[in-house]
Amino acid sequence: MKKKKLLIEAGKTEKYLSFIDKGIFRLYIPRESEDLTFGFAFEGNFISAYDSFLTQMPCTYSIQALVDTTVWQISYDNLQNIYEISKEGNFIGRLAGESLYLQKARREISFLTNSAEERYLALFSQKPELFKYIPLKYIASYIGITPQALSRIRKRIT
Repeated sequence: MKKKKLLIEAGKTEKYLSFIDKGIFRLYIPRESEDLTFGFAFEGNFISAYDSFLTQMPCTYSIQALVDTTVWQISYDNLQNIYEISKEGNFIGRLAGESLYLQKARREISFLTNSAEERYLALFSQKPELFKYIPLKYIASYIGITPQALSRIRKRIT
């Protein structure tokens, strides 16, 4: 996928579970004024509008490639067939679901227990090289602050 291309658009139903071989995605809620970025996904992880994938109902958010990206995909129907016939398929499906759940749970806990500065520092310490690929306005939205507040945090800690 090329940079800025959508993996899925808000209002569409997720038909694929994807594995990121190379690249970065952002998950966001499109808004007229400013999109609300609520997640990033990096190579070596699964990516999906997983709630839509499970329910086969339209999702309320979009997923966009932030850089040129390579993904491996399996369709909902093919995955259901694999679950029926393969123990290994069930195992891989469970790992994908657990991975997506853990990402969501960690983010929710971080919002409840950490300051914006702590969330920024945690993201920076986990993947410092990614800051050259992710625009600061997306990072600010992700940690729940304005770009101006992020600028003040960055100035204070450098």
